[in-house]
Amino acid sequence: MDSIYNLEQTNEIATQLVQQYASKSVWVFQAPMGAGKTTLIAAIGKAMGIQEAMSSPTFSIMNEYEVQGKLIYHMDWYRLENEAEARQAGVEAALEEADMSLVEWPEKAPNLVPDNAVLIHIEILDPNRRRIYINH
Repeated sequence: MDSIYNLEQTNEIATQLVQQYASKSVWVFQAPMGAGKTTLIAAIGKAMGIQEAMSSPTFSIMNEYEVQGKLIYHMDWYRLENEAEARQAGVEAALEEADMSLVEWPEKAPNLVPDNAVLIHIEILDPNRRRIYINH
């Protein structure tokens, strides 16, 4: 997938991602600050059936959700210093335990990202448009 979308199309993009990659257990989001990672993840959660509002777990490192009997973690590794700190925060165990993990700032602990993860890159084109491309 390689698409350019405007912010009003975020829910549509999220639905497409869920349809294409729902079988993958780890999705990582690489993008600069302000690109809309959390917004896209919240739209993905909504497309998967999560009813509650999803917010960034910047300070808690991870938020836990359950939908249709599946455990979903939304993780934000921005504040982690290194992989040792990520392990200490329980990130590695959570990745193994969850049915799905949606990870912001994976570059903070790249060796904890499984080889089969879906890599979602978001590029800011202008204040209202983004380019998204996927490696898997």
